[in-house]
Amino acid sequence: MGAHRPPVVMPDTKRRRASTGEKIETIMRLARRLPLTRQVLADQLAHATPGQMEFMESWMNAEIGSRERSKRSRLLKQAGFPADKELDGYDWTPVRFPVDYGRQRLETLDFIAGHDDLVLFGPPGTGKTHLAIALGRNACRRGTPVRYFTAASLVMRLLRAQTDNRLDKELALIGRMPLMIIDELGYVPIDEEGSRLLFQVVTNAYETQSIIYTTNIEFSGWGRIFGDPNMAAAIIDRTVHHGRMIRFEGESWRKTHALMQ
Repeated sequence: MGAHRPPVVMPDTKRRRASTGEKIETIMRLARRLPLTRQVLADQLAHATPGQMEFMESWMNAEIGSRERSKRSRLLKQAGFPADKELDGYDWTPVRFPVDYGRQRLETLDFIAGHDDLVLFGPPGTGKTHLAIALGRNACRRGTPVRYFTAASLVMRLLRAQTDNRLDKELALIGRMPLMIIDELGYVPIDEEGSRLLFQVVTNAYETQSIIYTTNIEFSGWGRIFGDPNMAAAIIDRTVHHGRMIRFEGESWRKTHALMQ
């Protein structure tokens, strides 16, 4: 008759590891079921040890950081930027600021909180679109929703919404963006209906949103853009009231760096 073998005893380290794994799975299941309730948290903290409090603080900071990174990534994707333009390495040489508003002030993005507009005016290729996108991307990183459109794409979007009987919904969606970029204003002719819809977006934004325009057309020529001098005058009046013009000068960057000379 064989000798009786004693039962296998799991070493303490393995037992603790298995117990910890089960506890982690349980906690993860609980975390999926409900968000934190402040009163329950306060009750638990009242009996927590200093080590437990330190752990909870570290955990919550990690959670906040993760959520902020996810939000920034989501906002950058939703904005619809056509390129990843940044302020790092940006050539400020062609830019001419108003006397009371310089580069440092611009980079604070305080114009968004004040619902002010910017008109980036100058010839093509001098960096207007680059600057507009870079400012918009920085706004997204600070948690501010932004939408980028060319003037032509915005008009087409509004015309499609009108055809599909969802114009009010589209206008409401656009109206929730604290910052809107309307690029290439005046580069493509806009018909009468398109001008009316664009006018509606701009007037809705007055004192509630900020708009960055890029254009190569001076205010005196905006009547041609909108096809109606009175409509253009109303938009200019609102833009001048809560806005600043930043001028761009010099040769086109694309022309001076072109392969074809």
